Amino acid sequence: MIGTIVNTATIVIGSIVGAVLKKGVKDSYRESLFCGLGLCTLVLGANACISRLGDSEYPVLFIMSIAIGGLIGTVLHIDERIKKYAERHAGAELARGLTTGCILYCIGTFSMVGPMLSALNGDNTFLYTNATLDIVTSCVLATTYGIGMILAAPILFLWQGMFYCIALMVEDVISPQLTNEISIVGGVLIFSTGFSLLKIKDLKTLNFLPALLVPPLFYWLKNLLGLF
Repeated sequence: MIGTIVNTATIVIGSIVGAVLKKGVKDSYRESLFCGLGLCTLVLGANACISRLGDSEYPVLFIMSIAIGGLIGTVLHIDERIKKYAERHAGAELARGLTTGCILYCIGTFSMVGPMLSALNGDNTFLYTNATLDIVTSCVLATTYGIGMILAAPILFLWQGMFYCIALMVEDVISPQLTNEISIVGGVLIFSTGFSLLKIKDLKTLNFLPALLVPPLFYWLKNLLGLF
């Protein structure tokens, strides 16, 4: 799990550096950094979707996933509940930072597929790439939300550790096609976060987290019933 450890460490380092620089960064500079981060998030999310749609077995699956996942999340009020829980334990301002940070750190090809490749092939390329992105992201977020952003580090470790362990336990079940479909859905969620960072619209991205479970369920039913 060396790749996950490195990735976690970069968030710690980035958060510390950003918190140290916080008082010396003017509001106009901070706004510029956030706009830049938002634009980069839109590009990363769009790239994750577009670059993989051509390899998708079922191009409409991500649409079904977002629709079904969004409905489930809305019914369960996932976005509202997570934010309220975070606000009670960390304060409203830091809660916004942590929810934004965790989506950027955890939801995406690098952070979900990376641990799987590390577990199955010993390949940490995705995780090292993600670490490079996260040290910049954590630094930018910490300039606004402070040292509390360091709390996202253990969340990332547990998140990637979960995918690492799942890959070891069910390596015969995880196919390139499945990881591709999950990556497309993850790209949509990252793109959605970009809208929030740019203050265009709060799309309540957390409500769409159940969408990540739809592709695995679809492929499980497909293999179980021998369909398609």
